[in-house]
Amino acid sequence: MRQTIAEKILSKHAGRILRAGDLAICKVDFAFGQDGTSSIIIDRIKEFATLKLKTQFCMVIDHSAPSPNEGVSKVHKKMRLFAEEMNCLLYDIGCGVCHQVIPESGKVLPGDLVLGADSHTCTYGALGVFSTGVGSTDLAVALATGKNWFKVPETIKIIIKGKLPKGVFAKDLIIHIIGSIGANGATYKAVEFFGPVIDKLSIDARMTICNMVVEMGAKVGFMPQDKKTISWFKKEAGYIKHINLVIPDKDARYEKVLEFNINGLVPQVSIPHSVDTVKTARELKNIRINQAFLGTCTNGRLEDLKIAAMILKGRKVAKGVKLIIAPSSRSVLLKALKLGIIDIFIKSGAVIVAPGCGPCVGTHNGIPADQEIVISSANRNFKGRMGNPNAFIYLASPATVSASAITGYITDPKKYL
Repeated sequence: MRQTIAEKILSKHAGRILRAGDLAICKVDFAFGQDGTSSIIIDRIKEFATLKLKTQFCMVIDHSAPSPNEGVSKVHKKMRLFAEEMNCLLYDIGCGVCHQVIPESGKVLPGDLVLGADSHTCTYGALGVFSTGVGSTDLAVALATGKNWFKVPETIKIIIKGKLPKGVFAKDLIIHIIGSIGANGATYKAVEFFGPVIDKLSIDARMTICNMVVEMGAKVGFMPQDKKTISWFKKEAGYIKHINLVIPDKDARYEKVLEFNINGLVPQVSIPHSVDTVKTARELKNIRINQAFLGTCTNGRLEDLKIAAMILKGRKVAKGVKLIIAPSSRSVLLKALKLGIIDIFIKSGAVIVAPGCGPCVGTHNGIPADQEIVISSANRNFKGRMGNPNAFIYLASPATVSASAITGYITDPKKYL
């Protein structure tokens, strides 16, 4: 067949064999919106006079949760009423970030075709899902018809060789790759990741990488589906039925194949105001920070919190630094509580906020002041991303963020691990 993962999944949902470049109408398995995009979805569904949704749908209140103002409260109420009216699932305040709670729900599986009204929907490719972000109107069309149109993307194969050096994590890998490929280097492409480094990564780490493929323009990113994938669904999502994995053909056709050897890689940092402008943490050691943020759909999972706790245990956040931590879901928060991780954070001087996206998108819970410098585990550092276009955002791994919070300067975390 010579098909990539993207070609296989879209072919299945179109009911015919597809190749890169083909256009097709495909059945959509699952769709969702969040509180920044669902209001328009609801308006379009009402304009279409849709009485019954043709695709499984849920909404997640995560971008401004709990509500920081009256206007947002009206949107939240609108979502709650629509969920009741259409009998669809709603994850309310405190449940967590859409890209964590939806995989945890077990409602998306390998081989599914998923649309989300959020650009980082590509996260679920770590689990073998063709998941991609679309606009609210496009998503409403899928809800009204059960289908949408797709252009089958070309696929780039990325092989990562070597061994992760001490202090280097999945976030460093993807920042390094984006820095090499560029912010537009994979526009409207699918990306498949392979190699011994990828094989050893946890699902949490694989999600971190797939989450950020959109930052190099990609439509979707895929990780190998293996025993770890199956184990994750059983343990985290409680899914016990048989899972069909989607594996690319050995002779699949790729637009190009890129190889990275990361044996000598050191902690990476994206500097303001572009994700693909990258330097090492050591090069930035004289940059004094005002705020550190740990969380988001990129790095707010349990593994990330464990890494941060390892560094923060028995240490204090530097004077003049605000360390804000947002677990990615209620489930992650509860697990962190049981492990004593939250206790470590609070004793270090960190502030724990409700599971959600607030600080990352700049709606509440940590908007920086003019000229303040923030080091964040998020996925974007554009001007205004955290709510203030006059602030400066550096992106790094949870380890680098935590070490920097302790010293007050951007810091290579190696000596703390």
